[in-house]
Amino acid sequence: MPQGFHPPQQARSRASLEKVLAAAEHVLGHRGHEEFTIGAVAEQAGLSVGAIYRRFAGKDQLLFAVKDQLLSRLEASVGDALRDSGPGLREVVGAFTQALADTFAAHDRIFSELLDGQRADGRERGLQALAAIQRAFVEAAGDRPAVRMAARTVIGACVHRAATGRYWPDGLDWTTWAAETTEMALAYLAAAK
Repeated sequence: MPQGFHPPQQARSRASLEKVLAAAEHVLGHRGHEEFTIGAVAEQAGLSVGAIYRRFAGKDQLLFAVKDQLLSRLEASVGDALRDSGPGLREVVGAFTQALADTFAAHDRIFSELLDGQRADGRERGLQALAAIQRAFVEAAGDRPAVRMAARTVIGACVHRAATGRYWPDGLDWTTWAAETTEMALAYLAAAK
């Protein structure tokens, strides 16, 4: 976590942090990046502005914490899905794309807002998460150039869709997107043998 964030030490403090992060996600998702302020988050959380400033140095620190939490959820979701998938390539690719779709669907507006307003420090954390989920996929599907290319393509398509979906909609829900993306990746992998 960047300098200025004060991690909780006690259970009550952890609960307070979760309340702040949930409020921050709500404000970001419902009002957007332009109206995301410490005051708006404090109001949503039912806390004072000072209570938030005691934990975060400012808005950028809070945004980074929200992004870090969402990316951690993405990494865990992909890891869990790949561990629980069947052994076949179809199962692995399907689990991977569906885990991406489920996580992005659950936080659709928040991811697009974070992608729109990301700064260099947030971008680095995002790249770390993308590399981690790519590694998990490659380990599950078998490390070969075509698998690495499929992973990057699926991840890139997912991030692109999250970032541009409200400006350039494709008319698909996330589940349909995952199913079609799975078939595309499988066709590529079959052709690249």
